[in-house]
Amino acid sequence: MAARRKYLDNIRKILEIGIDSRSTAELIQLALSAPEEDDDYAKERWHFVGLLQRRGNREVLDRSIALTKCVSIEKRSLGIDILGQLGIPERTFPDECVTRLLELLAQEFDPLVLRDICIALGHLGDPRSIEPQLKFCLHPDWEVRYGVVSGLSGRDDDRAILGLIKLSTDVCPEVRDWATFGLGTLIEVDTPAIREALYQRFLLEDRQGKETAEIYDEALAGLANRKDDRILPQLITKLMSDDVGTFAIQAAEAMADDRLYPALLHLQTWCDSTYLEDALLACKPRSSQQRSS
Repeated sequence: MAARRKYLDNIRKILEIGIDSRSTAELIQLALSAPEEDDDYAKERWHFVGLLQRRGNREVLDRSIALTKCVSIEKRSLGIDILGQLGIPERTFPDECVTRLLELLAQEFDPLVLRDICIALGHLGDPRSIEPQLKFCLHPDWEVRYGVVSGLSGRDDDRAILGLIKLSTDVCPEVRDWATFGLGTLIEVDTPAIREALYQRFLLEDRQGKETAEIYDEALAGLANRKDDRILPQLITKLMSDDVGTFAIQAAEAMADDRLYPALLHLQTWCDSTYLEDALLACKPRSSQQRSS
């Protein structure tokens, strides 16, 4: 009953988003006036941003562009956020959105606004936005560099990949983490340069560190996706230890290497991970006839 009620609540919220009768001007004002001191500020603000994005008509476009020309940082950021996903799920006016965001990127100085522009450009995925973002890879503010990672991730373009490789060595752990995720998981491209960038993170990140363990795991996942044999010794050791996380088990499944099978069998004696059965199946030794077929 509780699950059904939750499902119906979600449906109701979706329908409310689609039929909201308030004017565009009202929704913009509500987004701007969401109380910043409230812990739910971001949730409330993004609720109204989502309503405006889904409306996605010419009026929303024009008002959002007007917001990006305001002196107020809050208004500029709101306009940028709306433009980044205008019309979702079916995008509207993408060319106009990209053009305005690129204009802003060339003239903006505030780090948080620069971050928001790059994130918005990432949502739009236009190849014109790659080169202008690359000059911010060395920006002194980590929030801007994080925005660039977001703006470049998920693209197969060589320029974006090179940018992420550079950012995967960033001094800020959060930037390195998302850049490593972008290289290892968000794209399927497999090159020596990508593997080497991931392997450096696999070797250099402290797997026990509070801020770095996730980077190590993302590198492990990316190398496993590419079936890089260099991770096998450490992965076997990890699977045989008493501290095994989901990333290691999923990496074993991605590797699909029968040399991991004994370690997975050992793990089965005490671990009840829902991913373990799939990893065992993927790594189960096959007969020589099966191997050749």
